[in-house]
Amino acid sequence: MNVIPCSIKTLKGLYDISGVEVGQHLYWQIGGLQIHAQVLITSWVVIAILLGSVIIAVRNPQTIPTDGQNFFEYVLEFIRDLSKTQIGEEYGPWVPFIGTMFLFIFVSNWSGALLPWKIIKLPHGELAAPTNDINTTVALALPTSVAYFYAGLSKKGLGYFGKYIQPTPILLPINILEDFTKPLSLSFRLFGNILADELVVVVLVSLVPSVVPIPVMFLGLFTSGIQALIFATLAAAYIGESMEGHH
Repeated sequence: MNVIPCSIKTLKGLYDISGVEVGQHLYWQIGGLQIHAQVLITSWVVIAILLGSVIIAVRNPQTIPTDGQNFFEYVLEFIRDLSKTQIGEEYGPWVPFIGTMFLFIFVSNWSGALLPWKIIKLPHGELAAPTNDINTTVALALPTSVAYFYAGLSKKGLGYFGKYIQPTPILLPINILEDFTKPLSLSFRLFGNILADELVVVVLVSLVPSVVPIPVMFLGLFTSGIQALIFATLAAAYIGESMEGHH
């Protein structure tokens, strides 16, 4: 079993997948780099929404919290509870990472259903949710992989690699491939669900533009939130697993 070449091939395949294109796209040429403009534009909008909401809600903290402050405190408590459940008592340093992943994906997913991206005309392609593009989901999955390798190595040192021969050395190839396929499953699950949801809404709107798409859009909002929760939960679970080895 030639494990190392197989693992390298898996990583190369993930890198190649990030270049997959469906339809036409708008690109910016900056120096020698070709930049995927659609994803950058929508991602900047999502980041601006997140930053603006936080600044407005907590710019003047009150002893008796306002509605906005209450909401963000609830979100923070939710993310802390999620991180603690999956990672354990050493969850503290990972709350910002898990929280960033959850909030960015959540707002990105909802932006696809709530923001009128289609009315903005581009020379090529059209705007959509950032997570509707495989480049974005791969870019989110790869830091997650780096995070759980870093968590395991910082906690256990080189002893971290002992997990690959547990419970028996026979499983070494499978255990190695499992770690290298985690970013594949994370990126494809998120990309596939968001793309499918937007395509269903577009088709229904074109066929029955009046009433039928509305329940589907509400269902899409629900599933979009669930996808953000699944991604954040799995990211935290992988980090916890690498640190403790018993999840």
